[in-house]
Amino acid sequence: MKKPITPLAHGVIDYTTSAAVAAAPLALGFPAPARRLFGTLAGTYTTVAALTDYPLSVRRAIPFEMHGASELAIAAALPAMPWLLGFADHKPARYLCFGLTALTLVVSALTDWSGER
Repeated sequence: MKKPITPLAHGVIDYTTSAAVAAAPLALGFPAPARRLFGTLAGTYTTVAALTDYPLSVRRAIPFEMHGASELAIAAALPAMPWLLGFADHKPARYLCFGLTALTLVVSALTDWSGER
């Protein structure tokens, strides 16, 4: 079965996600620990996207498959972050962690990791 998310589409999703993750804490009044987490995530997502070997990159230094592995590692850690960082009582921040985890898993499952770059 051919997977529907091409490397180009994955790049668009990455940059769009970075922008949303950067904006959400300001728009939704997240507590400081959540703001730091999501600021770091947005910066990291943007940097990794800019350095990944796929369309829309600035410099192709990270293999696309390694990019995917790093996203899965982040998705594995995200659900615990609200409790580890002390903002579990802030529902919007907690739900953003869960939503990013789900988005990452779905996008990963639907991405053509061997697609034309």
